[in-house]
This record gives sequence, C-alpha cells and structure tokens, in this order.
Amino acid sequence: MHVEPVPADTRAVVLVEGASDRVAVRTLAARIGRDLDAEGVRVVAMGGATNIGHFLDRLGPAGRRLRLAGLYDHAEEGFFRRGLERAGLGVDLTRPAMAALGFHACVVDLEDELIRALGADQVRWVVTQAGDLASLLLFQRQPAQQGRPVEAQLRRFLGTRSGRKEAYARLLVTALDPDRVPRSLRAVLDDV
Repeated sequence: MHVEPVPADTRAVVLVEGASDRVAVRTLAARIGRDLDAEGVRVVAMGGATNIGHFLDRLGPAGRRLRLAGLYDHAEEGFFRRGLERAGLGVDLTRPAMAALGFHACVVDLEDELIRALGADQVRWVVTQAGDLASLLLFQRQPAQQGRPVEAQLRRFLGTRSGRKEAYARLLVTALDPDRVPRSLRAVLDDV
C-alpha cells in the first residue's frame, strides 16, 4: 500500500476512502474560505476503508497523536468502527458516537449525497456543462440502466471512466448551493 507522507507541520488529518472524497473535501474547504494547507490540515485518501486501522495506528493516539476526522460510506461503517475501537477511541461505537469523534457517514456514499443535494436536473446540467451529456445519454440507453431511477443512473455514470469521479466531485461540490451541502461533508470540515 502506498502511503502518502503527512508533513511534520500537520496538526489534523481528514481520512477519506478515496481520491474523489479527497477532492470533494478540499473543494468545499476552498469554497468556504478555508486554506487547509495553511491551517496544517491534510486530507488523506486511504485507498479504501479497509486501510483505516493502519492510518489510525500511524496518525492517531498510538502514533503521531494528530487530530483526526473522517468520511466514510455507509457500507464501510464496520471497518471504521472496528478501526476506531482498536485504536482505543471507544467501545461499541454507534454512528452518533463515531460522529462525535469526527468520523461521519455518507449515505449511501458521497456521490449519492451530492446527487441528492443537487437534484437530478442540476446534476444533468453539470454533466452537460462538462461536455459529457452525449456519454450520459448513451449510458442511460444501456439495457442494464433501463428502469433504474435517474439518480441511480447518475451515480453509476460517475464511476464508469477513470478519473470521472474525481472530476465530478469538484464540479458537483462547486455547483452546490451553500445551504445544500451534505451534512457529513460539512461536519468533517467542522471537526478539524
């Protein structure tokens, strides 16, 4: 596993599952006027939820003792819960207890939260502005997509090409009305 270095001047770390989550957190921070680098806050993509234990060991109470927060997909909650418990940050942690520690769930995942926050029409507008409408329409005509809700189609479309999730994380967060930012995304920044 490649582990990106965390500079010595780091005071806090936001742990996220992947690159698109990292882009979304950093984009929102910039939109609300925060310079995370200047604040000593790093957003670290772990390469998946199963790596949480390693990062907690390295950066948490038994390691560098940095202030930690995190963002995770609902389906990966068990990995985060077990990692936090093994790191000595609680026992039998509930979702609210994990949130109190700074670790916030995205339901179903961050893309789903962004699509719900924007609405399907606004996401389609963003796709159009990005020049991907023809690709989206072609994707929606595929037999596997027939009969699926448009939100599910959009969520799947975002993951169909390398780099697309990262590009759309930036575009969708940029398109968000400030009062429509998903709670989990806003909360993770509030905790660092």
